[in-house]
Amino acid sequence: MIEKAETNFHMLAKPSGPICNLDCHYCFYTEKESLFEPRTSFRMSEETLEKFIKNYIAAQNAEEIPFVWQGGEPALMGLDFYKKVVELQKKYANGKRIANSLQTNGTLLTDEWFPFLAENHFLVGLSLDGPEEIHDKYRVDKGGQPTFHRVLRTLHSLQKYNIQYNVLTCVTNESSMKPLEIYRFLKKEGVEFIQFIPIVERLADQEAKALGLRHATPASIDEEGVHLAPWTVEPEKYGDFLITVFDEWVREDIGTVNVMNFESSLVSWMGLPATVCIFAETCGKAAIIEHNGDVYSCDHFMYPDYKLGNIKSSTFKEMMDSMQQNDFGQAKKSTLPKYCQNCEVKFACNGECPKHRFLTTPDGEPGLNYLCSGYKKYFTHIHRYMKVMVQLLENGIPVPAIKDVIKQPIVIAK
Repeated sequence: MIEKAETNFHMLAKPSGPICNLDCHYCFYTEKESLFEPRTSFRMSEETLEKFIKNYIAAQNAEEIPFVWQGGEPALMGLDFYKKVVELQKKYANGKRIANSLQTNGTLLTDEWFPFLAENHFLVGLSLDGPEEIHDKYRVDKGGQPTFHRVLRTLHSLQKYNIQYNVLTCVTNESSMKPLEIYRFLKKEGVEFIQFIPIVERLADQEAKALGLRHATPASIDEEGVHLAPWTVEPEKYGDFLITVFDEWVREDIGTVNVMNFESSLVSWMGLPATVCIFAETCGKAAIIEHNGDVYSCDHFMYPDYKLGNIKSSTFKEMMDSMQQNDFGQAKKSTLPKYCQNCEVKFACNGECPKHRFLTTPDGEPGLNYLCSGYKKYFTHIHRYMKVMVQLLENGIPVPAIKDVIKQPIVIAK
């Protein structure tokens, strides 16, 4: 009998591990190849795949089971792998609905992929950073060649086959200065679902170098100070980026373009639990499974200290309900600095991702999120609009009606 975890959890699957056909300069995951033994085969075996699918479905109490396939680049596994995925899911579904998502750079999806993705209702997350000169700044292949046109071709094919998709756009230090150029480009290309992801990486300190990594580990503290990677977005620039896009979205596109960043904020203003983990009060319910069956606490914490076990020797219940995982999840809340606990936008932020908490507060307490000033600026700016949206919803009026409301001055009591 397969044990169910105490609460439902999410498992991000990496069937090709950290292996990718691209060499995106800012990627935090491809470097994880160094954490495996030399000559490792970075392909999930059929045995591991079947065990994962069978046990993951059985361990959940929910009626719909979400599978998210990521990497590295998960399309490296080839189309036949995902045909096997669907076959096994049907075998073990036991009456539950199955939802599949494929997070891809889009360069390997040939014409044969699209009918399969459409027929099996895959949601595709496509990485596209904006117009050609912005996208190709960092998103190049192993030979240093640009990838923009290959990704755009995939975008158009997803649209042609009516495949559900969203675009994940990374915001770097350079691209943060071109918010409307990026946003309007995506709109022009017919993109209706967008997520903006801030790039925050530190250069490796001694601890990280000892592991063969290019970037600092989340828990590491460099005694000489914080050494940011050159592509890391500046906090206030990221805040300004979100504000600039938000101001156009709320006046012109709300109801037609879905920006995850803004919609997750609305959830917070409605007093509901966060829909994205980075803004949740605690962590611990979103782990990853590697190609070899190893399970780690989080995608951003794939390091030896955060390994929970392997599905070949441990159940999902044992790993996800373990004291180790519980402590990991609760640490997000228990280590939140007093400076943050007393912040007026804590309800929307909750200290954001622990990976980014490597600064000290003005009064010298460790654990301040690097993006704090940017988020505070953004959340403060959108407050009055969010209050109006909540009022509209409470009165049964569609949120897009705010476009008419804000033509007049907005006065909302705090």
